[in-house]
Amino acid sequence: MASYSDVQRAVRVEKLRIWFAWICGNAILLMLAYGTRTVSVLSVITQTLLVVGFLALTTALFRMTGALNRKALAARREVLGDDL
Repeated sequence: MASYSDVQRAVRVEKLRIWFAWICGNAILLMLAYGTRTVSVLSVITQTLLVVGFLALTTALFRMTGALNRKALAARREVLGDDL
């Protein structure tokens, strides 16, 4: 059985990875939108994809962070014996 500090450390690392992936994904979307800004039809399409991609990445970010928080809470309850 892993200790509570090991679980917290693993959760912290995973959260950093999730946030880094979110930042990188949004940066890539912004670069694509910026690169196609001069072509009017393509610019509209990439801006739409930028909004959709941002919403999808943000939704995934918060769902994954919430799942990690629940995992950390379950580990805390297991280690400390808290019954809520």
